[in-house]
Amino acid sequence: MGYIGAHGVAALHRYKYSGVDHSYLAKYVLQPFWTRFVKVFPLWMPPNMITLMGFMFLVTSSLLGYIYSPQLDSPPPRWVHFAHGLLLFLYQTFDAVDGKQARRTNSSSPLGELFDHGCDALACAFEAMAFGSTAMCGRDTFWFWVISAIPFYGATWEHYFTNTLILPVINGPTEGLALIFVSHFFTAIVGAEWWAQQLGQSIPLFSWVPFVNEIQTSRAVLYMMIAFAVIPTVAFNVTNVYKVVRSRNGSMVLALAMLYPFVVLLGGVLIWDYLSPTNLIATYPHLVVLGTGLAFGFLVGRMILAHLCDEPKGLKTNMCMSLLYLPFALANALTARLNAGVPLVDELWVLLGYCIFTVILPALNQCCIDAKQCHYTCTLQHQSSMKSLRPLESTALGSRVKKLEKKPSTLRMVDMDQLDRIGEVM
Repeated sequence: MGYIGAHGVAALHRYKYSGVDHSYLAKYVLQPFWTRFVKVFPLWMPPNMITLMGFMFLVTSSLLGYIYSPQLDSPPPRWVHFAHGLLLFLYQTFDAVDGKQARRTNSSSPLGELFDHGCDALACAFEAMAFGSTAMCGRDTFWFWVISAIPFYGATWEHYFTNTLILPVINGPTEGLALIFVSHFFTAIVGAEWWAQQLGQSIPLFSWVPFVNEIQTSRAVLYMMIAFAVIPTVAFNVTNVYKVVRSRNGSMVLALAMLYPFVVLLGGVLIWDYLSPTNLIATYPHLVVLGTGLAFGFLVGRMILAHLCDEPKGLKTNMCMSLLYLPFALANALTARLNAGVPLVDELWVLLGYCIFTVILPALNQCCIDAKQCHYTCTLQHQSSMKSLRPLESTALGSRVKKLEKKPSTLRMVDMDQLDRIGEVM
């Protein structure tokens, strides 16, 4: 599929990860815990296995949400909230210690980073579904995914230009996840109905604030997250990228062009929902978040791969492959306007096809990466082995054979013992 050229594969072997975490919670509380916890894993266990195990915790959490609240608008049993919190805590822990395991076993690799961050990108969708179950968000679950995806994409975009992943004092992977799993545990105590109340009822402190006190609690949390987390984080990302681009006399337009596929993805899904006769996001919240989250994971993975392969800065056209399904979905939704509200293909099947498409796409991407990596590794090994072979003339056996070739009669008189002695020189 042409994702990686020879230059890119060579850059993979030169790549060194660089990251800074300014979080006080991580530095003084979680890092000491993670350092001890990593010793639970045997040295033979690969870091990617730990990453995958942590990711499966979130998959399990989202499945629980689907079983007990298919449309994310009804309260599940309270033990489900506790399970959501515990599984998210385990995901955060496993996601943190996989890097420590890689350093512990001296098995760090750029493709390991790609796998790790790819799972983190998908985790945004699965945790959004779990939180939607806890807070009974319904169609707002999609927006909770959006406010987690935007900072993640922004951080990946910033990392691509600065070559260092910078986590501020308060960041999503540490304080953000901690706040969410505490919310799950809190809901296990008070019940999911707490989130459906008006803010003035659930938090009496806001009862005197006009307009605000009448907002549903879950939606008020959504607005506060946008105002105090998403907007400052995005501003931080854009500022850092602008400084780097200006210092290198680069083009900010090319830098911003890398945001285009993500904007089109969000816009396409929202237009699809607007045209849908079935109120798409409210009726099938799990499928919409899953399909869009998988497409988002492909975008993030492709950007990370471009960074690892030291590709030129700017829009990567093959990132747009994740958008190829949306025109069909939009056209199908439009047919409902021409056919008395009935689309040409049932939208449930269209959504299932969307999810299948977004699963196959990154799988093909990974196969291409693995094949190119194997080809490059085999080429290096072949070149190394060829360099290690000395010419025949430089060996003792070679010189003896050349002498014998000049004297054919002597060669006929050589007995088996002499041949054995010549062979021992090899």
